[in-house]
Amino acid sequence: MKRTFLILAVLWFSHTYAQKINYAVSFPNIVHHEANISITAAGIPAGKATFRMSRSSPGRYATHEFGKNVYEVKAFDQNGAPIPITRIDGDVYEVPKQNGTLRVDYTVYAASPDGTYSGIDPASIHLNIPSVFMWIKGFDKAPISITFNIPTDKKWTIATQLKPTEDPLTFTAPGLQYFMDCPTKIGNLHWKEWSIKNPDGKNYRFRLALEAETTDTLAGSFATKIKRLVEEEQAVFGEVPAYDFGTYTFIASINRYVDGDGMEHRNSTMISIPTDFTGKNELLGVFAHEFFHNWNVERIRPKTLEPFNFEKSNMSNELWCAEGFTQYYGELLLCRAGLKSIDDLMGSFKALIYTKENTAGAKRFSPIEVSQHAVFVDAGVAIDRTNYPNMYSSYYPYGGAIALALDLTLRTKFQLTLDDYMTALWKRFGKTEIAYTVPALEEVLADVTHDKTFAADFFTRYVNGHESFDYAPLLEKAGLRLNKSNAGKAWLGQVQYEENATRISSNTVTGTPLYNAGLDFNDVIMQIDGKLVARPADINEIIATHKPGDVINVQYKHRNENKMASLTLAENPMIAISALEESDTSFTNDMRSFRKSWLGTKIK
Repeated sequence: MKRTFLILAVLWFSHTYAQKINYAVSFPNIVHHEANISITAAGIPAGKATFRMSRSSPGRYATHEFGKNVYEVKAFDQNGAPIPITRIDGDVYEVPKQNGTLRVDYTVYAASPDGTYSGIDPASIHLNIPSVFMWIKGFDKAPISITFNIPTDKKWTIATQLKPTEDPLTFTAPGLQYFMDCPTKIGNLHWKEWSIKNPDGKNYRFRLALEAETTDTLAGSFATKIKRLVEEEQAVFGEVPAYDFGTYTFIASINRYVDGDGMEHRNSTMISIPTDFTGKNELLGVFAHEFFHNWNVERIRPKTLEPFNFEKSNMSNELWCAEGFTQYYGELLLCRAGLKSIDDLMGSFKALIYTKENTAGAKRFSPIEVSQHAVFVDAGVAIDRTNYPNMYSSYYPYGGAIALALDLTLRTKFQLTLDDYMTALWKRFGKTEIAYTVPALEEVLADVTHDKTFAADFFTRYVNGHESFDYAPLLEKAGLRLNKSNAGKAWLGQVQYEENATRISSNTVTGTPLYNAGLDFNDVIMQIDGKLVARPADINEIIATHKPGDVINVQYKHRNENKMASLTLAENPMIAISALEESDTSFTNDMRSFRKSWLGTKIK
């Protein structure tokens, strides 16, 4: 019996590790944004084989119909003879019979270069793997190799986190999950490199692969700023992750021919900014955010995203932490690195607080609930009108506002910091790569603070619930004042109008004067307070003559019916954060120390 088991185990081992998936990519019609893809599968069981395109992509949570850009799908046996292949769904193809080795060829169209989609052009090639490459169901663990057949007249280089081989055009991945997480840029790239040492003495290589019209000097200066950011982010956790092949790559396209996006990956990030390259600090925000993700979400990873399912949307309860805390740190670390002023940082934090305290979604729903809605809003496509202004707030600023409040509370109440909490998460979930849950996040907060009651109360009120924070006294500790920027000014509500007209084009928002009076999108405001209006400016001029609490009449048209409503004006809720100057007599030494500890560099 033992001998039989051993023989079966050897056969299974040999069979499994003989499986291999090889991709070959060529660009015979590059001028019209097409690529030819050839997949050769060897060592798979004889019989039926199912090939499919993905419907989701790492770092995105909604579905994306990548299969729509695939056509001319054909299958061949190991001798190159055609065999049947049938399209059984929009993005699924089936070979009913094969003998263990087969090849599938197809054409893919790509003309939307960003973090989710791909772009194929005579000037450069920009590939997000799920949007281009079919895969074989049931063979997620099979090793993968891919060869890029670059046009011979090009002197292009390849930027990717795929593992290089002796052939500069061939790369490998250990399996499907890693392969799908490997964005690739091919073109005339500016390359800059540097190294970072961890406390254990190990060095890791960092690369900037930049597609931009710029000089080598300016690209080098920009890379120096990114290096500063990397060091500042390393200081939060005490170390950078142990990258799989010892290298992290910033793949960046900063030119007018891409679509704006930033997408984190395990050992790289794909950044596309549709503007001329200047090398200025304003370009660095997306770098700060995406690089923080190589700890927070790539390794400190929600259990709801493990493993990532490429066939459907991926709902998560924790995006308020994975994306929202990253949003907070992206802004904070730019300031710590000396790349963002305190005034600009407070402008960013003002937006976080406004989202948390004044948007309908955050007032009505918990950050967990809005995180779950990412399957519809994360670059998802819908043509029908939604009620998002009244039931959804982005988990980016919502979660960022929670991070801001928690950081200031830890500093005030416990003489701890959010850095301490993130480091604890890194040690428990990131280095070990054990996926976390919301209750586990609460446990770590209790461990860090040594206060289970505080942790339970915080999660009950602000994570599982949606209570308000009192930010003013927290900010005051750092010599920052939170005020209403339009205190005493009358306000109709958050509303958009058609251009140069008084037809409401957006949903009116619950709790605002217009909403309470019964007006909504497509209603046309005819008169306010007995005065005719023809433009939004007319409305604003009349409202400016009133004060909060005034009751005015609004005449409007709903479809073809003239209506009259009584409307009670509210106070404008817009906020501002102002920093006390060093010369201000009310700026104390305690405030100065608190601000430095919070916003100052952590690089030793």
